[in-house]
This record gives sequence, structure tokens and C-alpha cells, in this order.
Amino acid sequence: MSSKETKKNQQSLAPQKSAGKVTFVGTGLQLAGQISVLSKSYIENADIIFSLVPDGFTERWLVSLNANHHSLQPYYAQKGEVKNRRDTYSQMVDAILEQVRLGLNVVVALYGHPGVFACVSHLSIKQARLEGYQAEMLPGVSAESCLWADLGIDPGTSGHQSYEATQFMLYQHIPNPKTHLLLWQISLAGEHTLTEFSTTSERLEILVEHLSQWYPREHEVVIYEAATLPHLKPRIERFNLEQLPHVELSTISTLLIPPSEQLALNFDILKRLGIEACDIG
Repeated sequence: MSSKETKKNQQSLAPQKSAGKVTFVGTGLQLAGQISVLSKSYIENADIIFSLVPDGFTERWLVSLNANHHSLQPYYAQKGEVKNRRDTYSQMVDAILEQVRLGLNVVVALYGHPGVFACVSHLSIKQARLEGYQAEMLPGVSAESCLWADLGIDPGTSGHQSYEATQFMLYQHIPNPKTHLLLWQISLAGEHTLTEFSTTSERLEILVEHLSQWYPREHEVVIYEAATLPHLKPRIERFNLEQLPHVELSTISTLLIPPSEQLALNFDILKRLGIEACDIG
């Protein structure tokens, strides 16, 4: 056997380096109870897991499933530090992809749904796929899912719209007052620098003035916060829209604006479909 053939056989017998991959999973909003069986199994079988979760209880539970755990929380600005969140997200992506490039099976656990208001997952998956690695996302129970359940609203009844609060303010979105309107990250409304973690009453007053084009200032709205632990209750606080600048907000607050007008029939379409208005329930 030639030396070339011997070398080839030795290479074929050598252990093959596994191709790295990354999977993003959602833990839901409540500790352990809202994660899917599939997502849990991914965590248990990962070579390494990263996480961004809202409390230490959830983090310790993840460690109990897989001891090779690393929190992404330290990448955020520390006390007294001013740091653009774009830099934070970029560093998180780099940390995740570094392990993927080593050929590891990487799982990243994010609270709620891993693809909703979670740019790290989308950025990481895009970059991993560009580099030829396997990358996927599993769904999770989102804050929106909890909102509909806790408030007893079927969004299919009149429809709904959903915007990030600052984006809603900065762009020319036109809401439909006949449907439910959700404004996410209301505690950051008007904050565009990505260096602050709160808004001001002045910015919220600008938002109220903007919304008053479609909703009466005395229209009842709701601040909602999903419960993050089993013994907690969701926050459901109702008040008039004009009171928003004076309401206490947290990083998980969502503003729900119920419809202020009734649905209106499209008589032209009814006629073309041969449907009588009285037949519509």
C-alpha cells in the first residue's frame, strides 16, 4: 500500500468534526410551564446553551437542564455605562457564532417567543446560514399570546394591529380605530438612541396627541404585563388615554388600545357577493 493510500485511510478513520448548528427556542413567559417539550429537549441535548431570560429562577432552571450554560445578560450596559444596544446585540451574535464555528450544537433560550422583538435570533440565524451552518427557530409562548388569554379577547373578532411604540411614532403608520391596537415597548416610546431604557412623560404626551387623531383622549386603554412567575398575576391596568404620561411603566409594559369605533360593512362588496346586510352576524 502506498504512503498516499495509507494517509487517506488514516484520514477516513479519524473522528469527523461535527458541523456546528444553532437553534433558538422560546421559554415562554412563565418559569418552566410554557416551554414546549421539543424546545426543552433541545436544551437538554445541546453542547452549550446561551440565554436571555427575565429572572434568576428561570436561569437556574435552565442550568438544571444543561449545566453548560452562559447568560447573555452581561453584554448589556453595566451600571453607569452608556452603551448602544446595537453594539450589545452584535457582541451577543459574535459570542453565539463563535461556538457554532467550533462545530458545537448551540441552543439559545430566549424568554417569550424567540423571534418576537428579539433581533439577536434573526441576526444570528442569518449570519449562521450565510456561513453555511444549520440554523433554526422553534416557536414559544409570546407576551401577545398571554395578553389575549388574560384579557379574554379574541383578536379575530375585529382584527388587530401591532407596532413597536417608537416606530409607530417615527413613521407614518395609520391605525384603524375599528380594531385592537397593540403598542409594544411603550416604556421606550420616543427613545431612538438605543442607549436609554425608559421614556419621559413629555414623549408620552406627544404620543397621546398623535393617537388623539384616531382615538378620543377619554378612550379607555390598558397597560398589560404578563406574569413571569406562576405565583404572580398579570398586570391589567385600565385608564383613559390622556392619563398615559402619568402611568407607571416597566420594560415589559404593553399598551392595548381597544377599538373606539364599530366595524362598518362594505356594502359594495356585499352587493357583488350577493349578500344581504341582515345576513351578517
